[in-house]
Amino acid sequence: MAAELIELSDDQEAFDDQLDERGWSDGLPAVPPTPDRVERMLAGADRPRDLELGVMPPKHGVVTIESLAVNAVMAGCRAEHFPVVVTAVEAILDPAFNLFAVQSTTHPCSPLVIVNGPIAAELGINSRYGAFGPGHRANATIGRAVRLTLLNVGGAAPGVLDRSTQGQPSKYSFCIAENEAESPWHPLHIERGCEVGQSAVTVVGCENPHNINDHVSGDAEGVLVTVAGSLANMGTNNAYLHGGPVLALGPEHAAIIGAAGLTKDDVRRYVYEHARVPREIWERGGMAGMLDAPSPDSDMMPIISDPEDLIVIVVGGFGRHSSWLPTFGASTQAVTRPIADASGTPIQSVMDLH
Repeated sequence: MAAELIELSDDQEAFDDQLDERGWSDGLPAVPPTPDRVERMLAGADRPRDLELGVMPPKHGVVTIESLAVNAVMAGCRAEHFPVVVTAVEAILDPAFNLFAVQSTTHPCSPLVIVNGPIAAELGINSRYGAFGPGHRANATIGRAVRLTLLNVGGAAPGVLDRSTQGQPSKYSFCIAENEAESPWHPLHIERGCEVGQSAVTVVGCENPHNINDHVSGDAEGVLVTVAGSLANMGTNNAYLHGGPVLALGPEHAAIIGAAGLTKDDVRRYVYEHARVPREIWERGGMAGMLDAPSPDSDMMPIISDPEDLIVIVVGGFGRHSSWLPTFGASTQAVTRPIADASGTPIQSVMDLH
Protein backbone atom coordinates (compact mmCIF):
# COMPACT_ATOMS: atom_id res chain seq x y z
CA MET A 1 0.00 0.00 0.00
CA ALA A 2 1.39 3.39 -1.02
CA ALA A 3 1.96 5.99 1.67
CA GLU A 4 -0.61 8.76 2.03
CA LEU A 5 0.54 12.07 0.55
CA ILE A 6 0.04 15.06 2.84
CA GLU A 7 0.68 18.61 1.63
CA LEU A 8 2.67 20.78 4.01
CA SER A 9 4.17 24.22 3.60
CA ASP A 10 7.36 24.63 1.55
CA ASP A 11 8.52 27.36 3.95
CA GLN A 12 11.09 25.80 6.29
CA GLU A 13 9.84 27.41 9.48
CA ALA A 14 6.21 26.68 8.67
CA PHE A 15 7.10 23.11 7.71
CA ASP A 16 8.88 22.51 11.02
CA ASP A 17 5.96 24.07 12.90
CA GLN A 18 3.56 21.67 11.17
CA LEU A 19 5.75 18.69 12.08
CA ASP A 20 5.73 19.86 15.70
CA GLU A 21 1.96 20.19 15.67
CA ARG A 22 1.54 16.65 14.32
CA GLY A 23 4.08 15.15 16.74
CA TRP A 24 6.42 14.09 13.92
CA SER A 25 9.48 16.10 14.95
CA ASP A 26 12.47 15.43 17.16
CA GLY A 27 12.72 19.17 17.74
CA LEU A 28 15.35 19.83 15.07
CA PRO A 29 14.72 21.27 11.60
CA ALA A 30 13.86 18.47 9.15
CA VAL A 31 14.23 17.97 5.42
CA PRO A 32 10.81 17.94 3.71
CA PRO A 33 10.22 14.36 2.41
CA THR A 34 9.02 15.28 -1.07
CA PRO A 35 8.12 12.43 -3.46
CA ASP A 36 11.31 13.03 -5.47
CA ARG A 37 13.51 12.88 -2.37
CA VAL A 38 11.81 9.73 -1.12
CA GLU A 39 12.27 8.08 -4.53
CA ARG A 40 15.99 8.88 -4.47
CA MET A 41 16.25 7.41 -0.97
CA LEU A 42 14.41 4.24 -2.03
CA ALA A 43 16.93 3.81 -4.85
CA GLY A 44 19.60 3.38 -2.17
CA ALA A 45 18.23 0.01 -1.04
CA ASP A 46 17.51 -3.12 -3.01
CA ARG A 47 14.07 -3.62 -1.46
CA PRO A 48 10.45 -3.13 -2.61
CA ARG A 49 8.94 0.05 -1.15
CA ASP A 50 5.96 -1.81 0.31
CA LEU A 51 8.06 -4.50 2.00
CA GLU A 52 6.96 -4.79 5.63
CA LEU A 53 9.77 -5.32 8.12
CA GLY A 54 7.47 -5.79 11.10
CA VAL A 55 5.57 -3.80 13.70
CA MET A 56 7.36 -1.28 15.88
CA PRO A 57 6.35 -0.92 19.54
CA PRO A 58 5.01 0.63 21.63
CA LYS A 59 2.46 1.98 19.12
CA HIS A 60 2.92 -1.11 16.90
CA GLY A 61 3.05 0.83 13.65
CA VAL A 62 3.94 -1.19 10.55
CA VAL A 63 7.48 -0.50 9.36
CA THR A 64 7.80 -0.48 5.57
CA ILE A 65 10.79 0.38 3.41
CA GLU A 66 8.88 3.45 2.26
CA SER A 67 8.18 4.68 5.80
CA LEU A 68 11.88 4.24 6.59
CA ALA A 69 12.78 6.22 3.47
CA VAL A 70 10.49 9.08 4.51
CA ASN A 71 12.12 9.31 7.94
CA ALA A 72 15.61 8.96 6.46
CA VAL A 73 14.92 11.92 4.17
CA MET A 74 13.66 13.98 7.11
CA ALA A 75 16.85 13.09 9.02
CA GLY A 76 19.08 14.34 6.20
CA CYS A 77 20.38 10.91 5.13
CA ARG A 78 21.82 10.32 1.70
CA ALA A 79 20.68 7.36 -0.37
CA GLU A 80 23.97 5.52 0.21
CA HIS A 81 23.29 5.61 3.97
CA PHE A 82 19.93 3.90 3.58
CA PRO A 83 21.10 0.24 3.67
CA VAL A 84 22.58 0.88 7.13
CA VAL A 85 19.31 2.43 8.32
CA VAL A 86 17.32 -0.56 7.01
CA THR A 87 19.66 -3.07 8.66
CA ALA A 88 19.65 -1.20 11.98
CA VAL A 89 15.85 -1.17 12.06
CA GLU A 90 15.70 -4.87 11.16
CA ALA A 91 18.01 -5.54 14.10
CA ILE A 92 16.03 -3.52 16.64
CA LEU A 93 12.84 -5.32 15.55
CA ASP A 94 14.42 -8.67 16.49
CA PRO A 95 12.48 -10.01 19.52
CA ALA A 96 15.76 -10.52 21.40
CA PHE A 97 16.29 -6.75 21.43
CA ASN A 98 12.94 -6.25 23.23
CA LEU A 99 12.19 -2.89 21.64
CA PHE A 100 8.95 -2.46 23.59
CA ALA A 101 10.89 -2.28 26.84
CA VAL A 102 13.60 -0.03 25.42
CA GLN A 103 11.04 2.37 23.92
CA SER A 104 8.68 2.68 26.88
CA THR A 105 10.82 2.36 30.02
CA THR A 106 11.56 5.16 32.47
CA HIS A 107 15.25 4.25 31.98
CA PRO A 108 17.11 6.58 29.57
CA CYS A 109 18.28 3.86 27.17
CA SER A 110 18.31 4.21 23.41
CA PRO A 111 19.37 1.92 20.55
CA LEU A 112 23.07 2.42 19.82
CA VAL A 113 23.97 1.56 16.20
CA ILE A 114 27.52 0.16 15.83
CA VAL A 115 28.70 -0.27 12.23
CA ASN A 116 31.53 -2.62 11.26
CA GLY A 117 33.20 -3.64 8.04
CA PRO A 118 34.20 -1.90 4.80
CA ILE A 119 30.95 0.05 4.51
CA ALA A 120 31.81 2.13 7.59
CA ALA A 121 34.84 3.71 5.91
CA GLU A 122 33.06 3.96 2.56
CA LEU A 123 30.25 6.03 4.10
CA GLY A 124 32.52 8.05 6.37
CA ILE A 125 30.97 6.78 9.60
CA ASN A 126 33.23 8.19 12.28
CA SER A 127 35.06 5.74 14.55
CA ARG A 128 37.82 8.02 15.85
CA TYR A 129 37.94 11.43 17.54
CA GLY A 130 34.51 12.43 18.81
CA ALA A 131 32.79 9.33 17.43
CA PHE A 132 29.90 9.67 19.89
CA GLY A 133 29.60 13.39 19.22
CA PRO A 134 28.70 15.81 16.43
CA GLY A 135 30.48 16.70 13.21
CA HIS A 136 29.96 13.70 10.92
CA ARG A 137 26.99 13.56 8.57
CA ALA A 138 26.80 9.77 8.32
CA ASN A 139 26.79 9.20 12.09
CA ALA A 140 24.33 12.01 12.75
CA THR A 141 21.84 11.29 9.99
CA ILE A 142 21.83 7.49 10.21
CA GLY A 143 21.26 7.68 13.95
CA ARG A 144 18.64 10.37 13.52
CA ALA A 145 16.80 8.36 10.84
CA VAL A 146 16.50 5.46 13.29
CA ARG A 147 15.26 7.81 16.03
CA LEU A 148 12.66 9.49 13.79
CA THR A 149 11.38 6.04 12.82
CA LEU A 150 11.16 5.08 16.50
CA LEU A 151 9.13 8.25 17.04
CA ASN A 152 6.93 8.35 13.94
CA VAL A 153 6.30 4.64 13.35
CA GLY A 154 6.89 3.30 16.86
CA GLY A 155 5.08 6.16 18.56
CA ALA A 156 7.76 6.79 21.19
CA ALA A 157 6.95 10.44 21.85
CA PRO A 158 8.58 11.78 25.04
CA GLY A 159 6.12 11.80 27.94
CA VAL A 160 3.50 9.93 25.92
CA LEU A 161 4.66 6.38 25.12
CA ASP A 162 8.35 7.07 25.75
CA ARG A 163 8.31 7.39 29.53
CA SER A 164 12.05 8.01 30.03
CA THR A 165 12.25 10.09 33.21
CA GLN A 166 15.01 12.41 32.03
CA GLY A 167 15.91 11.15 28.56
CA GLN A 168 19.41 11.51 27.14
CA PRO A 169 21.08 13.32 24.21
CA SER A 170 21.55 10.03 22.37
CA LYS A 171 17.79 9.95 21.80
CA TYR A 172 18.51 12.43 18.99
CA SER A 173 21.12 10.26 17.27
CA PHE A 174 23.28 7.31 18.38
CA CYS A 175 25.48 5.82 15.66
CA ILE A 176 29.22 5.05 15.53
CA ALA A 177 31.66 2.78 13.74
CA GLU A 178 34.21 0.64 15.53
CA ASN A 179 37.83 1.77 15.13
CA GLU A 180 38.94 -1.52 13.61
CA ALA A 181 42.19 -0.13 12.16
CA GLU A 182 43.60 0.76 15.58
CA SER A 183 42.25 -2.21 17.50
CA PRO A 184 44.60 -5.03 18.56
CA TRP A 185 41.72 -7.51 18.35
CA HIS A 186 39.08 -8.90 16.02
CA PRO A 187 36.22 -6.43 15.52
CA LEU A 188 32.80 -6.86 17.08
CA HIS A 189 30.96 -8.27 14.06
CA ILE A 190 33.57 -11.01 13.54
CA GLU A 191 33.24 -12.02 17.20
CA ARG A 192 29.49 -12.20 16.69
CA GLY A 193 29.59 -14.55 13.72
CA CYS A 194 30.07 -12.43 10.59
CA GLU A 195 32.70 -13.22 7.98
CA VAL A 196 35.85 -11.19 7.34
CA GLY A 197 35.05 -8.61 4.68
CA GLN A 198 31.36 -8.41 5.51
CA SER A 199 29.72 -5.20 6.69
CA ALA A 200 27.35 -5.40 9.65
CA VAL A 201 25.31 -3.47 12.18
CA THR A 202 25.02 -4.24 15.89
CA VAL A 203 22.35 -2.56 18.02
CA VAL A 204 22.53 -2.24 21.80
CA GLY A 205 19.93 -0.68 24.13
CA CYS A 206 22.17 1.47 26.29
CA GLU A 207 22.85 4.80 27.97
CA ASN A 208 25.15 7.60 26.89
CA PRO A 209 28.90 6.94 27.27
CA HIS A 210 30.31 7.29 30.80
CA ASN A 211 33.92 8.50 30.63
CA ILE A 212 36.80 6.37 31.96
CA ASN A 213 39.89 8.54 32.46
CA ASP A 214 43.34 7.02 33.07
CA HIS A 215 46.30 9.09 31.88
CA VAL A 216 48.78 7.51 34.32
CA SER A 217 48.69 3.72 34.03
CA GLY A 218 51.38 2.38 31.73
CA ASP A 219 50.48 -1.26 32.07
CA ALA A 220 47.41 -3.37 31.39
CA GLU A 221 46.67 -4.04 35.04
CA GLY A 222 46.48 -0.36 35.87
CA VAL A 223 44.11 0.37 32.99
CA LEU A 224 41.91 -2.59 33.90
CA VAL A 225 41.77 -1.55 37.57
CA THR A 226 40.45 1.82 36.43
CA VAL A 227 37.97 0.18 34.05
CA ALA A 228 36.64 -2.20 36.70
CA GLY A 229 36.34 0.58 39.26
CA SER A 230 34.34 2.67 36.80
CA LEU A 231 31.90 -0.15 36.01
CA ALA A 232 31.26 -1.00 39.67
CA ASN A 233 28.45 1.55 39.74
CA MET A 234 25.38 1.24 41.96
CA GLY A 235 23.28 3.64 39.91
CA THR A 236 23.06 1.51 36.76
CA ASN A 237 20.62 -1.22 35.82
CA ASN A 238 23.55 -3.58 35.29
CA ALA A 239 24.22 -3.51 39.04
CA TYR A 240 21.04 -5.50 39.68
CA LEU A 241 19.68 -6.65 36.30
CA HIS A 242 23.05 -7.51 34.71
CA GLY A 243 22.81 -7.78 30.91
CA GLY A 244 25.50 -6.82 28.39
CA PRO A 245 27.02 -3.37 28.90
CA VAL A 246 29.44 -1.92 26.34
CA LEU A 247 33.08 -1.20 27.14
CA ALA A 248 34.33 1.23 24.48
CA LEU A 249 38.10 1.29 24.90
CA GLY A 250 40.02 4.18 23.41
CA PRO A 251 42.85 3.05 21.11
CA GLU A 252 45.59 4.02 23.59
CA HIS A 253 44.06 2.01 26.41
CA ALA A 254 43.40 -0.87 23.99
CA ALA A 255 47.02 -0.77 22.78
CA ILE A 256 48.35 -0.96 26.35
CA ILE A 257 46.13 -3.95 27.11
CA GLY A 258 46.87 -5.66 23.79
CA ALA A 259 50.64 -5.15 24.14
CA ALA A 260 50.49 -7.23 27.31
CA GLY A 261 49.17 -10.14 25.25
CA LEU A 262 45.67 -9.89 26.70
CA THR A 263 42.63 -10.69 24.57
CA LYS A 264 39.09 -9.36 24.71
CA ASP A 265 38.18 -12.49 26.66
CA ASP A 266 40.85 -11.59 29.22
CA VAL A 267 39.31 -8.13 29.53
CA ARG A 268 35.86 -9.64 30.00
CA ARG A 269 37.12 -12.05 32.65
CA TYR A 270 38.88 -9.25 34.56
CA VAL A 271 35.77 -7.07 34.51
CA TYR A 272 33.59 -9.97 35.66
CA GLU A 273 35.91 -10.73 38.56
CA HIS A 274 36.66 -7.16 39.65
CA ALA A 275 33.77 -4.86 38.66
CA ARG A 276 31.76 -5.65 41.78
CA VAL A 277 29.85 -3.79 44.47
CA PRO A 278 30.19 -4.82 48.14
CA ARG A 279 27.08 -6.78 49.12
CA GLU A 280 26.49 -4.67 52.24
CA ILE A 281 26.31 -1.53 50.06
CA TRP A 282 24.30 -3.25 47.30
CA GLU A 283 21.65 -4.29 49.84
CA ARG A 284 21.33 -0.78 51.29
CA GLY A 285 20.52 1.20 48.13
CA GLY A 286 20.00 1.06 44.42
CA MET A 287 17.27 -1.35 43.41
CA ALA A 288 17.90 -4.03 46.02
CA GLY A 289 14.51 -3.41 47.62
CA MET A 290 12.72 -4.34 44.38
CA LEU A 291 14.18 -7.82 44.09
CA ASP A 292 15.69 -10.58 46.14
CA ALA A 293 19.42 -10.63 46.57
CA PRO A 294 21.21 -13.57 44.94
CA SER A 295 22.45 -16.40 47.12
CA PRO A 296 25.28 -15.16 49.31
CA ASP A 297 28.07 -17.04 47.52
CA SER A 298 30.15 -13.86 47.52
CA ASP A 299 30.43 -10.67 49.48
CA MET A 300 30.83 -8.79 46.18
CA MET A 301 28.01 -8.35 43.66
CA PRO A 302 29.09 -8.54 39.99
CA ILE A 303 27.99 -6.01 37.37
CA ILE A 304 27.73 -8.78 34.76
CA SER A 305 26.55 -12.31 35.43
CA ASP A 306 28.88 -13.91 32.87
CA PRO A 307 32.12 -12.64 31.28
CA GLU A 308 30.70 -13.25 27.80
CA ASP A 309 28.00 -10.65 28.42
CA LEU A 310 30.41 -7.71 28.21
CA ILE A 311 30.61 -6.12 24.74
CA VAL A 312 34.15 -4.84 24.07
CA ILE A 313 34.86 -2.47 21.18
CA VAL A 314 37.58 0.05 20.30
CA VAL A 315 36.37 3.59 19.57
CA GLY A 316 37.91 7.03 19.42
CA GLY A 317 41.17 8.81 18.73
CA PHE A 318 44.31 9.09 20.81
CA GLY A 319 44.19 10.37 24.37
CA ARG A 320 43.86 8.07 27.36
CA HIS A 321 40.09 8.06 27.65
CA SER A 322 37.69 5.17 27.29
CA SER A 323 34.02 4.88 28.17
CA TRP A 324 31.40 2.39 29.16
CA LEU A 325 27.73 2.35 28.25
CA PRO A 326 25.37 0.75 30.80
CA THR A 327 22.42 -1.10 29.33
CA PHE A 328 18.77 -1.53 30.26
CA GLY A 329 19.61 -4.96 31.69
CA ALA A 330 19.26 -8.61 30.77
CA SER A 331 15.79 -8.14 29.29
CA THR A 332 17.35 -6.63 26.15
CA GLN A 333 20.09 -8.29 24.12
CA ALA A 334 22.44 -6.88 21.52
CA VAL A 335 21.59 -7.98 17.98
CA THR A 336 24.01 -8.15 15.02
CA ARG A 337 22.85 -8.22 11.40
CA PRO A 338 25.02 -8.31 8.26
CA ILE A 339 24.13 -5.63 5.72
CA ALA A 340 22.59 -7.63 2.87
CA ASP A 341 20.83 -7.32 -0.47
CA ALA A 342 17.20 -8.28 -1.10
CA SER A 343 18.13 -11.96 -1.41
CA GLY A 344 19.80 -11.92 2.00
CA THR A 345 23.33 -12.10 0.58
CA PRO A 346 25.74 -10.07 2.78
CA ILE A 347 27.40 -7.15 1.03
CA GLN A 348 30.67 -5.33 1.58
CA SER A 349 29.87 -2.10 -0.23
CA VAL A 350 26.73 -0.13 -1.03
CA MET A 351 27.84 -0.42 -4.64
CA ASP A 352 27.00 -4.14 -4.41
CA LEU A 353 23.33 -3.14 -4.34
CA HIS A 354 23.41 -1.55 -7.76
